[in-house]
Amino acid sequence: MSGLGRFDQDHLYPFTAVVGHEEAKLALCLLAVEPRIGGVLLRGDKGAAKTTLARSLARLMGDAPFVDLPLGATEDSVVGTLDLRGALESGERRFKPGLLARAHGGVLYVDEVNLLADHLVDVLLDAAVSGVNVVEREGVTHRHPARFVLVGSMNPEEGDLRPQLLDRFGLSVEVRSSRDPAERAEALRRRLAFDEDPAGFVAAWEDEERRLAERLGTARPARLSDDLFLAAAALAVEAGAQGLRADLTMVRAAAALAGLEGREEARLDDLRRVAPLALAHRLRRDPFDDPAERAADLDEVVERFFDRGPTQNSGAMHNMGGGRGDDAAAAAMDGEQRTAEAGGRPGGPLGESPPNPTFTAAGSLLSTNSTGRPDGRRSPNDRGGRKVGERKPEGEPTSIATAATVREAILRRSTDPDAPLLEVSDLREAVTSGKGGNLLVFAVDTSGSMGAARRVEAVRSAVSGFLADAYVRRDRVAVVAFAGEAARVVLRPTSSVEVARARLSELPVGGTTPLGEGIRRAAALADKEQGSDRAILILVTDGRATWAKSGDPVDDALEAARAVRRAQIPSVVVDAEDPRSTTGLAADVAAEMGAMRLPLHGLDPEFLVAVSRRHRRTDTTRR
Repeated sequence: MSGLGRFDQDHLYPFTAVVGHEEAKLALCLLAVEPRIGGVLLRGDKGAAKTTLARSLARLMGDAPFVDLPLGATEDSVVGTLDLRGALESGERRFKPGLLARAHGGVLYVDEVNLLADHLVDVLLDAAVSGVNVVEREGVTHRHPARFVLVGSMNPEEGDLRPQLLDRFGLSVEVRSSRDPAERAEALRRRLAFDEDPAGFVAAWEDEERRLAERLGTARPARLSDDLFLAAAALAVEAGAQGLRADLTMVRAAAALAGLEGREEARLDDLRRVAPLALAHRLRRDPFDDPAERAADLDEVVERFFDRGPTQNSGAMHNMGGGRGDDAAAAAMDGEQRTAEAGGRPGGPLGESPPNPTFTAAGSLLSTNSTGRPDGRRSPNDRGGRKVGERKPEGEPTSIATAATVREAILRRSTDPDAPLLEVSDLREAVTSGKGGNLLVFAVDTSGSMGAARRVEAVRSAVSGFLADAYVRRDRVAVVAFAGEAARVVLRPTSSVEVARARLSELPVGGTTPLGEGIRRAAALADKEQGSDRAILILVTDGRATWAKSGDPVDDALEAARAVRRAQIPSVVVDAEDPRSTTGLAADVAAEMGAMRLPLHGLDPEFLVAVSRRHRRTDTTRR
């Protein structure tokens, strides 16, 4: 558990004073010994000491730099760009270092890394492993060392990282607040003591901090045996890990652990201790599994593997058609070793490294959207697009590509030094490219009308399957339930499978049907979210409106449906009426809404994916 709140900037809360979180502390120390592990991802509760641990680790590394990367950072601010002041004053193209250069030799911390643009996460992970940042911008090519310890943190309830990015973090740790009252009380006592007298508290932990700092400063990764290579490969296969990153991370972490404990060669017990940290985030899983159950299952696999002994595991590896697990892992290490040798391993306080079938109806879903664009593309409010170039604006520029604008001014003035410093013709705007996401807003009739349980179960099943890989598409879902005399948001926009699982586990059923209220509440949510995601409204109902604040409930529902059409919100009506006794009410709502109509049995994950894909393409937009 953490020390509740931010630190005194002159007196950082000591790393060794943090109560609990032993796995997180171990992972961070291993990364300090061997940064080529590729970063540590701390996943868990807010206020659970993630930032405290990352910041205090830099102090243990000899007061190394600590760089906190903000969520609003641009690619230029991270990797570096043209020095605009120098360009304007002297006309010279010089490189202006970014955050990667500032983090050299220290800790680069990214809070809420799951909300950072994917291409920036890629840049950080590449530099963390290679130790080098190469920039080619605005006619400037620059290469500089970028050897740092990368620490990312996130709250899974706010959405997950894509699997491709998650896999590239070397180690991952679940950081949860302690459920032990005694441990929580001790954390409170320490925090209050620190707040009362920061200098005195830090002094009381000085010896502990110094001893750990000395260990980190002198530790070097230990030697690795062929047996350990084979064991790591066999364990990765048995656990179901894909690719060789899990194997590679395990042996590097085992070598770092042995070195941290002062041993010259890593042992199988080292591998046993680090395996859960390297494997937990790399295994295939049902996204709606309980995280605690997944962790228990992995622990069982690891314990069973080591309890069998290396002889049986080696035989099992050969029986799987392998027998070359040690060669494969060693080859992977050799390949990454060459990359690391080109850029080196973090020096300074870190030391040097030793050599070692879609639903076809979806195609007809509306040809316009809330922005009025007939091609179904998202608006320029693309989240996290990569800069792919600049261009001369057509009409009024949406934003200024500063470096490109300065470059044009320099080129123009190179032939006429007395010309104005800047002219309108010099203006350039950035061109970015990125995949947009969609928000599917479900409005679900949970009233007591016949078939309510069937409607709720259909939505639960479809949403669960849709979110199973929504992180790939950058899609989110939201659910509005309406019954009685009100409509309420039961699931706010999210791509988190954990949040969806919790919110949709129990939806109460019963009461009258305020259909108009349900449509209006869902439309308002969809309209609110249009700036960041393209929203699509999916109404699940039998059309039998039985309550309204005033007037006839059916008329109220039809008017709400017409408002959706006027707002140009793409929509689908899932007709839950019993076909044996249909009244056509759902069809009337769909007609007034301008929506595609779908039978309840057609609502499944494949249909939702088809709807999402129908309205997605890679945008090249002006920023």
